[in-house]
Amino acid sequence: MKTPYSLDLHTLSRAYAAGSLNPERVVDDVCAAIEARGDDHVWIHRLSRAEALAQVESARRRNDEVALPLYGIPFAVKDNIDLAGHPTTAACPAFRYIADATAPVVQRLLDAGAILIGKTNLDQFATGLTGTRSPYGACANVFDARYISGGSSSGSAVAVAAGLVSFALGTDTAGSGRVPAAFNNIVGLKPTRGLLSARGVVPACRSLDCVSIFALTCDDARRVFDCARGRDPADAYSRRHVPASSHAPGGRFRFGVPRSHQLEFFGDADAERVFHRAVQSLEALGGTSVAIDFEPFTETASLLYQGPWVAERLAAIKDFFPAHSGEMDPVVRQIVGGAEKFSAVDAFEAAYRLEALRQRCSAAWGQIDVLAVPSTGTIYTRDAIASEPVTRNTRLGYYTNFVNLLDLAAIAVPAGFRADGLPAGITLIAPALGDHALLTLGEQFHRMSGVPLGATGVAMPEADAPATKGTFTDEVSIAVVGAHLSGLPLNHELTARGARLVASTTTAPLYRLYALAGTRPAKPGLVRVAENGAAIEVEVWSMPAAAFGSFVAGVPSPLAIGTVTLNDGRPVKGFVCEVWAVAGAQDISSCGGWRNYLAHPGAS
Repeated sequence: MKTPYSLDLHTLSRAYAAGSLNPERVVDDVCAAIEARGDDHVWIHRLSRAEALAQVESARRRNDEVALPLYGIPFAVKDNIDLAGHPTTAACPAFRYIADATAPVVQRLLDAGAILIGKTNLDQFATGLTGTRSPYGACANVFDARYISGGSSSGSAVAVAAGLVSFALGTDTAGSGRVPAAFNNIVGLKPTRGLLSARGVVPACRSLDCVSIFALTCDDARRVFDCARGRDPADAYSRRHVPASSHAPGGRFRFGVPRSHQLEFFGDADAERVFHRAVQSLEALGGTSVAIDFEPFTETASLLYQGPWVAERLAAIKDFFPAHSGEMDPVVRQIVGGAEKFSAVDAFEAAYRLEALRQRCSAAWGQIDVLAVPSTGTIYTRDAIASEPVTRNTRLGYYTNFVNLLDLAAIAVPAGFRADGLPAGITLIAPALGDHALLTLGEQFHRMSGVPLGATGVAMPEADAPATKGTFTDEVSIAVVGAHLSGLPLNHELTARGARLVASTTTAPLYRLYALAGTRPAKPGLVRVAENGAAIEVEVWSMPAAAFGSFVAGVPSPLAIGTVTLNDGRPVKGFVCEVWAVAGAQDISSCGGWRNYLAHPGAS
């Protein structure tokens, strides 16, 4: 059973705006759908209906003051991520503790109005790609229960694919945010390492861990990503989001594929056919296929479990392991215990080897904008995994294990169905900070595939405007200052038109910013002044020229598209406001920008 309507963000947001749905009903319908499925091993801990409704009430009060970008959107988190006052188990009952604080990445989503439903099952201590290594039971594939769901973020992926929540957080060290997405026909975003805070997450390999996002569409994943990301000074591996300046998909682009003899499907002809169809789809989107040497990538992948990085898994539970290893899953215990054979010398030698491989891999990025690989080379039944758990798990990581070691961003996108009715996915990979570019291309590819959302049978919702193909230069730069900023309510008007974020910057100190009264969602007005001007935060987006006209046509008075001067003196098209509209309006220029004003509305 699923809810009687799609839980994708586009559908829910429109239903809320039209008044045909409210968050209370969504919570009730989600709870009913979960109860109807019985014990499907998706959940380790669920919040009560009363706790979920308390979140709704809190979000409504705040949404009435400032529009929240994820208002009323139900979500789940993997049970190695902390929620204050609730248990964290990492799928090991003996490890269970009650969290003192909520992980910052979860708190950012709650602050954006999302409603947390519960915590999901996983391969114990996030060690595995199968979804079968949990004492809470194995999550079944949503299309055929004989097959694995993929792991380690199995419960999060199944919860989204089954239509129980709109999105979910997982973690990804070796592919745990991508493999289960592929096996359950959903999107899995593995962001650039450090863009989402990993504080409050039980580590697997702390230097490599990423919080991942499962969603029904790439546009949904983008909205969640833009709300969840943010520099966390208390996380040593956190980094600031500075969008990549290199070419991004949206027009002509070059995509790499492994040379034919380096493609590995482990004898699975069905998986091979789906991948070759996906390559044809990328070409139809304006891509040029480039065969690359994949050997340095696979050599890098082998370091993750065959090298001393496995010692990080032991470091994460070094106090727990000696006393409780007998209470762990046997396969997980074997993997973690194997770390004891590595020395400090091994760790340094492996680090040197990684840097040498990084140099070899970097040569590929001079030839391509994005790397396209199968999300996995094959899929296994649960019985097959039980009979050979380590070797077959290793095969599932052939196209995933190198990504975090090389500091790359990746997104798994549904690519279609095999002849046996199981889904298969393609993974798009780019250098660090190329996340938005991947999301743009992923959305276009997903729409071309024509597959339904997860296992819900629901077709992908119509885009507000079709993404437009063209060359990289056939684009218009536009500066946005208010509700179109990343993560804010109208950002979808940009992303639906294939726009991509190219810079976060400020205007020249020539402007004043005002909070306009009576606008919904709330909007600011940017006015150029002759004196006492200020530099105001803006984002510069690049939009296909063919989509620019429809965007401008939808801009309501008193706003308009004019010319805005950036802090480097460059003029770009951007949002401005007619002077008459700011008479009596609150001057919020001292906040430095609309986002800061929303966070501290009384500061100016």
